[in-house]
Amino acid sequence: MLSEIRIEALGAINAATAEFDRGLTVLTGETGTGKTMVVTGLHLLGGARADANRVRSGSDRAVVEGRFSTDDLTPDVAARIDEVLDASGAVRDDDGSVIAARSVSRDGPSRAYLGGRSVPAKSLSTFTTELLALHGQNDQLRLMRPDEQLVALDRFVDVESALSRYRSAREAWLTARRDLADRRQRAREMAQEADRLQFGLQEIDSVAPLPGEDEALVNDIRRLSELDAVRDAALVARTALAGPVDEPAAEGTSAADGVGQAKAALSATDDAALRTLGDRLTEAMAVIGDVATELGDFLSELPSDASTLETKLARQGELRALTRKYAADIDGVLAWAEDARRRVQQLDVSEEALATLAQRVTELEGAVVTAAVAITKTRTKAAKALAKAVTAELAGLAMTGAGFSISVSPMPARADDSAPLTLPTGEIVHAGHHGVDAVEFGFTPHSGSDALPLSKSASGGELSRVMLALEVVLAKSAEGTTMVFDEVDAGVGGRAAVQIGRRLARLARTHQVIVVTHLPQVAAYADVHLMVDSTGGRGKSSEVRRLDDDARVAELARMLAGLGESDSGRAHARELLEAARDHALQDAGQTA
Repeated sequence: MLSEIRIEALGAINAATAEFDRGLTVLTGETGTGKTMVVTGLHLLGGARADANRVRSGSDRAVVEGRFSTDDLTPDVAARIDEVLDASGAVRDDDGSVIAARSVSRDGPSRAYLGGRSVPAKSLSTFTTELLALHGQNDQLRLMRPDEQLVALDRFVDVESALSRYRSAREAWLTARRDLADRRQRAREMAQEADRLQFGLQEIDSVAPLPGEDEALVNDIRRLSELDAVRDAALVARTALAGPVDEPAAEGTSAADGVGQAKAALSATDDAALRTLGDRLTEAMAVIGDVATELGDFLSELPSDASTLETKLARQGELRALTRKYAADIDGVLAWAEDARRRVQQLDVSEEALATLAQRVTELEGAVVTAAVAITKTRTKAAKALAKAVTAELAGLAMTGAGFSISVSPMPARADDSAPLTLPTGEIVHAGHHGVDAVEFGFTPHSGSDALPLSKSASGGELSRVMLALEVVLAKSAEGTTMVFDEVDAGVGGRAAVQIGRRLARLARTHQVIVVTHLPQVAAYADVHLMVDSTGGRGKSSEVRRLDDDARVAELARMLAGLGESDSGRAHARELLEAARDHALQDAGQTA
């Protein structure tokens, strides 16, 4: 529920605050005072495009701030709201409400805020979309578009789970279908690519390189190139540490003997400091012994002649032949081979592979058809129920004899259709994101006339009432949200206007309803009456006032015929209010 909106420097409004309650709230006022700016502010909170021309003359920035209560939401909607708040890092106010704001700069970009945090306008839109349903004269025009009519029908019936299954099957079918067409169209090219990859794999497999082998060969070749010098250095070091390998050495000539003698001498004394030093020599003896052993192993593994070098150089040549063609090093060559093997499998254009893929496409198409037919059946059944309910509402809106119909028919596939689907009836249809159905609203202004598409048969006033009738019927799908109507009663008057006010009052029993209206017959049904009034003076601005009973009578009299100060105008206004209250009592009794 929207509990409060604050507007600064937006259009005719310099600074204004409006508080809203549950039930039906109407906003009225003279033309040009800025009633629609309240709705414009709500559109900005809904993430609409920010228009710098809306910034009030003389101001650098316009600001709209709304406070929303989430106490009355259904569990599903409340959970989605919490997800948006958590993702944005937004914080609730002390009373649990959420403050959303939007600023529009005259020269720079707009800014969006949610729960005290700066957020993208899209995040703000995600939040407010769950809470606000905005309906204006533009929405009447959108209602004439087939895609919007489909959306309205789907609001009446739950097809989300069925649509999810359909979309999943459709995506798999389209992917397999594109793969099959690609393989058939590029068979020769793909076969050539497969041959090239196979040749490369055979060349690599014949060499059979090991990971990191090229780097290991570099070290081996460097060592073998200096074989004599390496052998001499290792032998001298080993002899110095442990004495000659094949002949007995004189005692004390090796490093190991010298350290051993030093340790024995230090350990034989009673001096604690010397004994400690002796203990430290134990570690030195261990290190000398380990190094001498490793040098012995190194010497034993060295080749006896340089013939091994030729073998290593030949192997290095084989590896370099691969790295010149496929990658910078052997690890890269092995990675190329792995990718090539996967690609070869994808390039299989044999008759057997194509037949298998074609069978897969057929199976997936069957799953798409099954899911699409199920959606069509659900929509067709729902269309009859929705049309009947809207027709009944139209009768209550002083349109007795008018009829509303909904047709659900297959969308024919185009000649160049990217996703043609054959139904069990043999029809070839377009498999779109929302299914295979084309939905069209029909309207009959009075009994005996032919039903025509809504876009061709309804006047502006009739279209207003059709949209309101739809919203009343579809209200259960958005229970708990705030519904805003911006002059949807345009082109309506007399008894029809009274019925519109009555229907809006009924809608306000389950929703918070905010209406911008010029019609006193509608305003009379309000639980709260707000008036947007000019403060006068040069560079005048507007303010929003909440009317008490006396002020409300005066405003209704003005709306009736500009007779706010006359006794007859006030009498007529009081009569209108009393009639609205009587209707409200009657409707409440019928509901009970």
